Amino acid sequence: MAFDLLSEPIRRYIRDRRWEALRPIQAAAIEHITGSDDNFILASRTASGKTEAAFLPILSKVDFGRLGVAVLYVSPLIALINDQFQRIEQLCQYLDVPVTKWHGEASRGQKQRLLRQPAGIVLITPESLEAMFTNAPYHVKTLFAGLQYVVIDEIHAFLGTDRGLHLQALLARLAAVNRARFAVVGLSATIGDYAEAKRFTGEPERTKVLLDRTAQEMRTQFRYFAPEKGASDLPLDLLKDLYKQTSTSKALIFPNSRGLAEFIAVKLRQIADRVQGHANYFSHHSSVDKEVREYVEYFAKNNQRLPFCIACTSTLELGIDIGSVDKVVQIDTAQSITSLIQRVGRSGRRDGEPSQLLLYATHPWSLLQSLACWLLYQEGFVEPLRQARQPHDLLLHQALAITKELSGVGRAELVRRLRANPVFAEIIPADINAMLNELLARDWLEALGPELIVGVEGEFVVNGRDFYSMFRSEPALKVFYAGKTVGEIPYSPQVQEQENLLLAARTWKIKEVDFAAKRIEVVPANDGKKPLFFGGGGTVHPRIREKMLHLLASDSQHSELDAASQEALRVLRRTFAGFGLPAVPTHERPVLAKSGGEVKLYTFAGTRVNRGLALLLEAAEVAFSTDERESSFTLAVAPALLPALFAQLRLFADDIDFHIAQALAATPGLIDFAKWGAALPRPLQVAVLKERYYDVAGTQNFLRDTRLCSAIPAAAE
Repeated sequence: MAFDLLSEPIRRYIRDRRWEALRPIQAAAIEHITGSDDNFILASRTASGKTEAAFLPILSKVDFGRLGVAVLYVSPLIALINDQFQRIEQLCQYLDVPVTKWHGEASRGQKQRLLRQPAGIVLITPESLEAMFTNAPYHVKTLFAGLQYVVIDEIHAFLGTDRGLHLQALLARLAAVNRARFAVVGLSATIGDYAEAKRFTGEPERTKVLLDRTAQEMRTQFRYFAPEKGASDLPLDLLKDLYKQTSTSKALIFPNSRGLAEFIAVKLRQIADRVQGHANYFSHHSSVDKEVREYVEYFAKNNQRLPFCIACTSTLELGIDIGSVDKVVQIDTAQSITSLIQRVGRSGRRDGEPSQLLLYATHPWSLLQSLACWLLYQEGFVEPLRQARQPHDLLLHQALAITKELSGVGRAELVRRLRANPVFAEIIPADINAMLNELLARDWLEALGPELIVGVEGEFVVNGRDFYSMFRSEPALKVFYAGKTVGEIPYSPQVQEQENLLLAARTWKIKEVDFAAKRIEVVPANDGKKPLFFGGGGTVHPRIREKMLHLLASDSQHSELDAASQEALRVLRRTFAGFGLPAVPTHERPVLAKSGGEVKLYTFAGTRVNRGLALLLEAAEVAFSTDERESSFTLAVAPALLPALFAQLRLFADDIDFHIAQALAATPGLIDFAKWGAALPRPLQVAVLKERYYDVAGTQNFLRDTRLCSAIPAAAE
């Protein structure tokens, strides 16, 4: 029995909490982790007890008598560390094991105490671990030379991202200073590619997946509200319906932007004021002040009976404990199926209660994509997130970090260290040397004989607060009211005195702007505008677009759709009925003849393929416009010339490196999605774009395999 495998203090912890039984993922994890030194990925739905599943056996197994930290817990969010700290600390009290938070907001005194007596468990972010490596490498050896386990929470949040690559590189650097091998345990509710998750640990052959397939009952409803003509905000009827659907519930509302989250929170509060409803309307996102966010989390977690609504972004998508939520609302399509699953999992957290999901759409194509995502989720599909195999931008960052860590290093030794890191295994030595030569040319590195040191210009880079992360921080102004921080907003033309804005679910009037101090003073107001937050759209997987095409070609009925949604889908299907699309997925794509000698090509391809097509069309000097929501291109080409155009684009695709280099010369900001990409030599910038921004193979396959459906008259559009 799994319970009997635990140490007595941990068994006492379970008894004191009067657990009736272990959850399935907990029982499986205890049996496997206590009996093996392998790495494990624990995959089960949200709120299934994954944190305890990892720590119950680890705490029963590790030897805390050894010198140094025994367990390192890595989280994507400081807020998640603060949330999990209490749970882990309660567990560790039964073992008299210290638990320490180590991040930018953590207590300096606790950090100093840990350095004097290295022991127990440390909770950290990748960026704080990088800062320790770079600025205090002796602390890394002091604390982590005897590390026995690394627990990675929400590991799916790292997969396929620059932060994930960074964390993989840091794990390899940790392994290099460790006296013995440590095991990795990753936790996630949503993984689309378990092989990639196993590879993330650095030892795929020694990594096993424990998958709990227990599903939670889910009630889902789609509601459609056509946008009001000329309006950029949500329709008033939608807001009224949203209020009615959530006014007596504990609800999380997920729009796809911080600005829209603020708009929804304020508008729902205004409706509530008019009808004497409750006042518990909040916003929660990265630009809301930390103390305000923590209050919202505390209120939601500890409130037992009052209804509330939190309009939020991905800050509440991950595992921060906010207690039981009745409903999750998604406004227009989620950025991915992975994101949708995480959000849905926040509701119905009491055992036996179904999750409730309400999906609002304001455009037929948004409705179609949301339905496609929902159906794929039901089929068990989650986007596979592949880590880059040649992350040249991270290579550059780590070259600087290692040089700073060692206070200078021989060039040959630096190349050896970089090549020894599994993250860079597929980068050839010539590319490493080209990158180092570029750093020398920029004076980010300086050569003193055979040794490299950080150059004069490089000192400004490695000593900046922004150096330790792989993501960009947008320039922002802090917003204050009566001496208290409300949050922050980006620089924009909107930031002017007497202008109004929405922030932290309140409406404010700007009274004073101090650009030098990056400070805005505000007072309460009656009406305001959404802040103009930065941030791009998501990347849509090709499988989702294929499902959208299949839905248009079929006559399937879906009980989740309300009457307005069914009508919107019917009208969209009627638009495509004349193409004779087959009901099964094929390579056929519709082309609509338009007036003025133009055509509209619906690619139903993934975002990265569409980017590749746009690149080649620009290279061919074809005038076009694109609508990523529809996955369509409007081309200034006669229908009869499309086959010839495809043939020309296929030839251009054979010389894709040249055309990407040309695009970079015209638009240097193309590489800005990779924080350190702009400092790479041009050929390596091209390589980064080919691997992470475009889908070159997918674009070539599309041009080779696609069969164009005969166009229908423009009047039928």
